[in-house]
Amino acid sequence: MGARLLGALRGDRALGDGDFERLYEEHAAPLVSFLVMRTGDRALAEDLLADTFERVLRKGRTFDRRRGSEKTWLYAIALNLLRDHLRRKESEGRATERLRLERARAPSDQGVEAVEHRDALSRALAALSDEEREAVGLRYGADLTVPEMAELTGNSLTTMEGRVYRALRKLRADVEQPDS
Repeated sequence: MGARLLGALRGDRALGDGDFERLYEEHAAPLVSFLVMRTGDRALAEDLLADTFERVLRKGRTFDRRRGSEKTWLYAIALNLLRDHLRRKESEGRATERLRLERARAPSDQGVEAVEHRDALSRALAALSDEEREAVGLRYGADLTVPEMAELTGNSLTTMEGRVYRALRKLRADVEQPDS
């Protein structure tokens, strides 16, 4: 209590309980006008105003009157929040632009390769026996474990393991060398 009293006598006390409402009443309207002028977006300005006063509510105890007025403190918080928002927006814009450029450069090559790969896989699957195709479908299409496959089909575990192994070996050979 002595340090708090000494601070109050020096004029460096933090914001008190009733100061928040007073600050909002005195500064919210001009601050939001300022933010609208800076952003050109009323909704964004109101969001920044809300974030500013939320920060005031959380950090009011750190306010030091010796370092500046309440008004300059509020505007500094709002400007920092605006700068953070603009940096995030700029960073998102750069990332979006990079993604757009990557997509613009590669879709024809990737699309052709994907179709060719899918066709080769379809031909290789068609060359499998019905049992092998079913085993691959259950293992990789339905994401079943080999024991679950064995239980479902009524076959032994070793039979299902063998079918999956043979099917994958045939698929690999056909996909890697489709013209053989």
